[in-house]
Amino acid sequence: MTGHVFTIAGGKGGVGKTTTAVNVGVALQDAGYDVVIVDADLGMANLAAMLGVEYDTSLHEVLAERAAISDTLTEGPGDVTLVPGEQSLEAFADADPAKLRKVIKTLSNAYDVVLIDTGAGLSHEATVPLGLADSVLLVTTPDSVAIGDASKTAQLSKRVDGEVVGSILTRAEGPGDISSVTDALDHPLLAVIPEDTEATTDEPLVLNFPDSPAAEAYRRLGTAIERILDGEAVDRIVDEETEWFPSGEDTDDTDDDEDDEGGGVLGLFG
Repeated sequence: MTGHVFTIAGGKGGVGKTTTAVNVGVALQDAGYDVVIVDADLGMANLAAMLGVEYDTSLHEVLAERAAISDTLTEGPGDVTLVPGEQSLEAFADADPAKLRKVIKTLSNAYDVVLIDTGAGLSHEATVPLGLADSVLLVTTPDSVAIGDASKTAQLSKRVDGEVVGSILTRAEGPGDISSVTDALDHPLLAVIPEDTEATTDEPLVLNFPDSPAAEAYRRLGTAIERILDGEAVDRIVDEETEWFPSGEDTDDTDDDEDDEGGGVLGLFG
């Protein structure tokens, strides 16, 4: 059985696709899955730089037929495996996005979960990963432009036979942000990642700021993705807010009013 390929896409730059890939990858690795994260943002690769990880060989070299995919495998935080990209224009010019299909097939035969981090826009190199995925995850902020770009990405994904299984809202500041996304996107909302400026200096948050609201939200997203991996219907994961941010059993021994009010997705903002 081959591993499950998730493409993390969104259309607009700066919405948190790489951050989502890193934190979900580490959370799934911690849950017992063997995970590889592929930096397929061929124009502006930043996975290795974000994590401060040095590497010997890049994905770009593989796509230029100058290296094997096995040469790129790099140990990342939390024992997750990384396939880094590089940032030079020369590397971008030499990389053939069409060869990504073989790369992903090889990785899916070796790992339980393959997470593809994509670039912004609707270019060819951003489109190819949509058609390679078993599941596409849309990432957007509450910004109307970002939501619109996520919607366009979903439409494009459908055209290349990619299946969007849900959306992820990042940098959420309040309940109104949630409704702005659910009203605009015709896909289940899998996660709400709250704006958390004090926990954004050192990724991955799930390791370096484990008690932060954002880290907790990413862990819950990892749990939702585990249900997808187990073959559960997506609507069972996201139809009710209480299934995404439930009152955990570990809070039963406290009388904190905030815990009592935090049973739903809005509890992050209470």
